[in-house]
Amino acid sequence: MMSKADRQKAARDLLAAEQNRKQMVQLSKAWPDINFGDAYAIQDLVIKDKVAKGAKIIGYKIGLTSKAMQAASQINEPDYGHLLDTMMVADGATVQHADYCAPRLEIELVFVLNKPLKGPGIGMMEVMRATEYVVPSMELVDARVQNPRKIFDTVADNAAAAGLVIGGRPIRPFDLDLRWCGGVLYRNADIEETGLALGVMGHPALGIAWLANRFGRHGIEIPAGQLLLSGSFIRAIWINEGDTLHADFGPLGSLAVQYI
Repeated sequence: MMSKADRQKAARDLLAAEQNRKQMVQLSKAWPDINFGDAYAIQDLVIKDKVAKGAKIIGYKIGLTSKAMQAASQINEPDYGHLLDTMMVADGATVQHADYCAPRLEIELVFVLNKPLKGPGIGMMEVMRATEYVVPSMELVDARVQNPRKIFDTVADNAAAAGLVIGGRPIRPFDLDLRWCGGVLYRNADIEETGLALGVMGHPALGIAWLANRFGRHGIEIPAGQLLLSGSFIRAIWINEGDTLHADFGPLGSLAVQYI
C-alpha cells in the first residue's frame, strides 16, 4: 500500500506525462506494493485536479471487458475510468497526433442513462430499463505509462481514457438485439478490425452492470444523464500520423476521425 504522499506524487507524475506527451515509468515499478485501492485513489486525484481546473465529469468508461482487449493488454479483469467534457471530439474532426503519448483507438457502444443505477444486484435488464439510448462511438485511447503495464498502472492512468467520438444513429435499447451490433474499423481504405458487441461479456449491458455493482459496494450511484462506454469489442489499434479512422456500424451508421 502506498502512502498519501506517494499517491499524490504518482498523480502529479501522470499529469506531467500527459501534459508533456511523454510516457512515464510504470507506477508498479516505482511502487511495487501498489494495490487497487492505491490505483483508483491516484485516478481520483488526477480527475480532481482536472475538475478543479474547469473540466466536468460526464460519465465513465468500462475497459477490458472483452477477451480481445484482455488478450491485447495481458490483463484479465475489467477496469473503469472517468469521462470528462474536455475529452469530447466531434464526428469527422481532426486531432493532433502529437497531442498524445501513444495514440490508439477502439470502437464500442455508449449507453446514455435516463434513470440512475445503483448496485448491488444490477443485471442486464436493469441497465436496459435505465438506458435512454445507445449510440456508436470511437474511443481515443492514450497510455501515459510505459509498457508492459500491470492493471494498477492502467487504472491509475484513468483506464487510458483520452477522447470520445459519438456519432451514427442512436437507438432505444430494446429496439435491436444489442449483442449482434457489429462494427468495422477502417484505417484509411483498409479494414483493420471487425467485431460484435456480444464480445463484451456476452452482452454490452453487462459491462455497465459490472460498473454499477462495483460502485454500489461503496454506496455510489451512477446518476441519470451519464455517458457509459460499455467496452471495446475489438483490440485497440495503433494510430499513425495522417491516418483517417472510419468506424462503420452498419444500420447504426458510421463515424470518423483524422489524426494529423
